[in-house]
Amino acid sequence: MASDITSIKLAKVGQARVDWAGRFMPVLASIRKRFEKEKPLKGLRLSACLHVTTETAQLMHTLRAGGADVSLCASNPLSTQDDTAAALVASGFKVYARRGEDRKTYYKHILACLDSKPHVTMDDGADLVSVIHQKYQKMVSTMVGSTEETTTGVIRLKALAAEKRLLFPVVAVNDSQTKFMFDNRYGTGQSTLDGVIRATNILLAGSVIVVCGYGWCGRGVASRARGMGAHVIVTEVDQVRALEAIMDGYQVMTLAKAAPLADLFITVTGDIHVIHKAIFQKMKDGAVVCNSGHFNVEIDLEALKKMSQSVREVKPQINEYTLRSGKKVLILSEGRLVNLSCAEGHPAQVMDMSFANQALSAEWLVKNKKKLKAQVYRLPEQIDQEIARLKLSSRGIVTDRLTPEQKKYLASWESGT
Repeated sequence: MASDITSIKLAKVGQARVDWAGRFMPVLASIRKRFEKEKPLKGLRLSACLHVTTETAQLMHTLRAGGADVSLCASNPLSTQDDTAAALVASGFKVYARRGEDRKTYYKHILACLDSKPHVTMDDGADLVSVIHQKYQKMVSTMVGSTEETTTGVIRLKALAAEKRLLFPVVAVNDSQTKFMFDNRYGTGQSTLDGVIRATNILLAGSVIVVCGYGWCGRGVASRARGMGAHVIVTEVDQVRALEAIMDGYQVMTLAKAAPLADLFITVTGDIHVIHKAIFQKMKDGAVVCNSGHFNVEIDLEALKKMSQSVREVKPQINEYTLRSGKKVLILSEGRLVNLSCAEGHPAQVMDMSFANQALSAEWLVKNKKKLKAQVYRLPEQIDQEIARLKLSSRGIVTDRLTPEQKKYLASWESGT
């Protein structure tokens, strides 16, 4: 199947935006420079299911510089930047992504991306891996492995591995410190509020915002919301995280108790039906609800539809549900990733490290393919540290180093006080 995008005429605009993102991705640029010389991915067919953004385009160019034959499809129907997709096609990449594509087209594109019979897949939500395990198991014999970008995807893959059904090695990119500590916290924190503000233009200062989930994404969203003057309430099911939120200065309560208080709800849990019928019934009139978890399952939209007497689009990406009581609930971007559907996703400076992890994970899989088993791996710590070093170096920062004496002291059990 030839590339399937919205319009190749958008390529010029898209390329300018891709170039702009590249200004802020020095780590990936340094990896690309090395890849061009060493060609560690030479002869490799690589299929990627990622958000089709300007930062992703920079990753695609890096992988091709390393010698890979790359195919790309979207990991979310509303996250594709059509001009970026066009720019990639104009640069010779195979791309299957259209913003707003329906479910049938979405999976058609996934299958098209797998037509190349990849040696390595690169996922953001484990969709490629899931389809391979369900429909394309014959492909496994030639596969080197896969990489996974998100918390949600890693959870799915670890569950598959626990059942001893994982068929090839996978690198959990999300478990790298230079990914989750920065992408999930600073990237999700900023881009989520960016999406909310672009869609609604509401004032966050003085608003009551409920953040559902206090993982790394929730921490980032809560921190940025408080920084803009919002009163933040955190809801959690994990006792330790709830305690951490309290120590960080947030109010913690059940979602049922928080529901009547909030002007804005943001879900970042990765779980299903976090906001459900009973919560909708308790919300104040005009409450805004959005999701920044990977899949659009955190908000029970089917239940909301059944409770409503009418639904209308009041602004682009905002649907107003009028309940039988007359109360109105506003849902952003159909419950899909608000930071990518209503804004441009994470800043390039953050994705620089995340996609450095992706590129180096592909290289690591190839180098170690003969000794890897069908399990979920974390990228070695020295690679994680090297990404951090490159990021610091790009900002002109040099850190102290341990002396031999200090290393010996830290490694010894014999040293006293």
